[in-house]
Amino acid sequence: QVQLAESGGGLVKVGESLRLSCTGTGRRAFSTYAMAWFRQAPGKEREFVAAISGSGGNSYVQDSVKGRFTTSRDNAKNTIYLQINSLKPEDTGVYYCAADSRGGLGSPRVIEYDYWGRGTQVTVSS
Repeated sequence: QVQLAESGGGLVKVGESLRLSCTGTGRRAFSTYAMAWFRQAPGKEREFVAAISGSGGNSYVQDSVKGRFTTSRDNAKNTIYLQINSLKPEDTGVYYCAADSRGGLGSPRVIEYDYWGRGTQVTVSS
């Protein structure tokens, strides 16, 4: 089992950047989990943003955010990151991190993840 806690959200202006963090705590080695970021805008379903393998050697992002979003991890700190550049109003939402205990690359499907953080709010003002 792993407990996840996101941080780094806030109110920002269009074009600015943010770095979100997600730290995991638990007995099992953090590096054994594939991790992902999802986001949920008001009134919409939760959508996949990015995923990263346990080692951090492989990662990918949703096509619509390529070039602006990148994900990374530091297993020594039990933390993954989501760097968001050139923020747009449509990036507004609650951002969640999730852990897949099966490892692997990480799936874009919500249902594949065993553990979730409570989320961090990102609001982009124009």
